[in-house]
Amino acid sequence: MADLFPLIDKLATEGRLSHGEYVTLINERTPEAAAYLGERAVAVRKAVYGNTVYIRGLIEVSNICKNDCLYCGIRVGNPHCDRYRLTEEDILSSCAEGYVLGFRTFVLQGGEDGHFTDQRLTSLLRAIKAAHPDCAVTLSLGERSRESYHTLFEAGADRYLLRHETATRSHYEKLHPANLSFDNRMSCLRDLREIGYQVGCGFMVGSPYQTAKDIARDLEFIGEFKPDMCGIGPFIPHKESVFADFPAGTVELTCYLLSIIRLIHPPVLLPATTALGTIHPEGRELGILSGANVVMPNLSPPSVRKKYMLYNDKVSDGAESAQSKAELQRRMATIGYEVVTARGDVKK
Repeated sequence: MADLFPLIDKLATEGRLSHGEYVTLINERTPEAAAYLGERAVAVRKAVYGNTVYIRGLIEVSNICKNDCLYCGIRVGNPHCDRYRLTEEDILSSCAEGYVLGFRTFVLQGGEDGHFTDQRLTSLLRAIKAAHPDCAVTLSLGERSRESYHTLFEAGADRYLLRHETATRSHYEKLHPANLSFDNRMSCLRDLREIGYQVGCGFMVGSPYQTAKDIARDLEFIGEFKPDMCGIGPFIPHKESVFADFPAGTVELTCYLLSIIRLIHPPVLLPATTALGTIHPEGRELGILSGANVVMPNLSPPSVRKKYMLYNDKVSDGAESAQSKAELQRRMATIGYEVVTARGDVKK
């Protein structure tokens, strides 16, 4: 068994490893290596962000999607999905409630729903910014044209989350229908960066057919692209998806990779995702203790939260609910972290 401590020290010092070294770090991992890696990651995270945890108010604007991604519960090919779409009034009301609760970033996430044209989104963004000029708005609405991204940026969008899903073309093609293009996904990320957004990418841990080499390539891509945000979480199957019978990813590997990503790119805004909170009752805390520094409680209207079901049993209440901010603060305090009211921009 390889002694991984020198590799971890190298990563912490240089911020990168070779492809083969990443594969070794993944395949040969031990609880002792994970603990040491987590210590190094937390030290780096605290050097950049202290013990603060940034919160984002997540508003899931629509579960209508034109795409048929094979892993997703809201894919167009799922006839049993109970579809909904929030109105502009719904979204503005959610932002107003979130503002009172102390949120200073709103994340508008949804499927690729053609209803949300540039015109409608521009109107919405301007209304949010007029009501809450001290807040940031993050969009996570999938692949759009460069012109669309530019229009939305000019209207006030600050950040854009677009998971790359996998940096390996052959793996991408196993997760998506033929009409979705690996090249276009990567082109969208480059466009967002060039336009001026704070940009987020990310991938699922333990997704179908994923190998250690695929994960190593993801880590290399993160080191090359240097995203402002990076969302990773365990793959969790959805009962109506093509991959319903595939095993879920693990908390253990997800947290291990969170630590690696923190060492690759120390300033990255790194969420402890809802998927982590779904697969383990203390998933959020474990993510923070591995180097994450962002949580995204659900600010959607309660009537639709159970409908945005990307995977089985996705949690949306308890500490995952924006209305339970005090509970989230308590849970973070028990592990030595402080939830703060701030936009929480990336530190350059």
